[in-house]
Amino acid sequence: MPAELACFEERCRARFAITEVIYNCPKCGGLLEAVYGKPEQSTAELQTIWRNRRTSNAPLDQSGVWRYREFLPFLADYSRVVTLREGNTPLLNAPRAAQYGGLDRLVFKHQGFNPTGSFKDNGMTCGVAQALRLGMTRVACVSTGNTSASMAAYASAAGLQPIIFLPHGNISFGKLAQALEYGAHTLQVEANFDQILALVRRLAEELGIYLLNSVNPFRIEGQKTIMLEMMDQRDWRVPDWVVLPGGNLGNTSAFGKAFREMKELGLIGRLPRLAVIQAEGSAPFYNLMRARDQSRLNAIEHPQTLATAIKIGDPVSWPKARLEVSVSGGTVETVTEQEIADAKATIGRCGIGCEPASATTLAGIRKLTAAGTIAKDADVVAILTGNVLKDQDYTYQYHQGELKTLEGVPIAPNFGNPPVVVPYDLNRITDVLNGLPS
Repeated sequence: MPAELACFEERCRARFAITEVIYNCPKCGGLLEAVYGKPEQSTAELQTIWRNRRTSNAPLDQSGVWRYREFLPFLADYSRVVTLREGNTPLLNAPRAAQYGGLDRLVFKHQGFNPTGSFKDNGMTCGVAQALRLGMTRVACVSTGNTSASMAAYASAAGLQPIIFLPHGNISFGKLAQALEYGAHTLQVEANFDQILALVRRLAEELGIYLLNSVNPFRIEGQKTIMLEMMDQRDWRVPDWVVLPGGNLGNTSAFGKAFREMKELGLIGRLPRLAVIQAEGSAPFYNLMRARDQSRLNAIEHPQTLATAIKIGDPVSWPKARLEVSVSGGTVETVTEQEIADAKATIGRCGIGCEPASATTLAGIRKLTAAGTIAKDADVVAILTGNVLKDQDYTYQYHQGELKTLEGVPIAPNFGNPPVVVPYDLNRITDVLNGLPS
């Protein structure tokens, strides 16, 4: 079967050409997904091909996305693919974080090692490749930060014009600086993420601009490879749990799809359980999964969290995410701003570091182990979505004891590590050093 776009809704499942510029089903309005036939190679052959490509100097093989191109065969020609060597992100053991989370052991899959510092690069290389295939010259996204940085980099590398729309005053300067540096035309709109996305979808259709938010099914295809690479790194041993932050829910959709497809191909024998963690003030998916009627998500008009990467009140991918959590036997949890901040500081003390949204994973693990949902001896992989340098003001304010919630409530620096001012005096400095905790 050739690659096609298919409506995600079970009642419809209409099919469309892979080259149509559509983001939702024209017949029922449902989300779209890319579907393929089975690859020609056997399971063992695929595993061997993918492992051997690690030693290749070919740009496509050096990419942690395109190395696995048999797993996302939507392109007929790979000659125009733009890669910045995305993917190739490590699995990092974190004993101190495991102890904090109530686990015997914990491994982080750190997407902050990507070229622009977040998981968005895995999806963006695919989205930009499709834009080139379709002959587009301009691409756009609505972003609270990471998407804008990634899209700007890949679009500029591809010779496309990147246009970014972002909520005015709701983006970290570290992320905004990346978009500006990569040459994106940036419009700060006085509205929230969800309102801007609705507006930009209309603009994109009217002006012939290709939209690269996570509603784009090719973004999801690229993000699938995060889990494929993780399984390759684990020699195809399936973890008990994969824990990830929940914002627009693109990763939840991508990860679940990846595991289902891996199982269909015989690469794995079972599905891991997905645990999606949302910030307490921005948790529409949590509310949905605990509602009696799960047919409709009730959006949060004014989501509230300092973890700007997941400050989304109307996540576009919720129908896909609902399926993936349910099929995997997973769960959804919320954490407070205090819990996020303390978990972030704990991850930092492992020598790893991450942006605030990433730390929801450890905060959620701590709650889920305390509740008995995740067993102490479970095999758990937690996803860190972004680099520690993405939101430097947050980190500095926490350690200085100056961090406050959006409502102005102080966040206690329970693991604070403020700098110490000392005089230019050898004896005084010696006294300070001798008084440091071991």
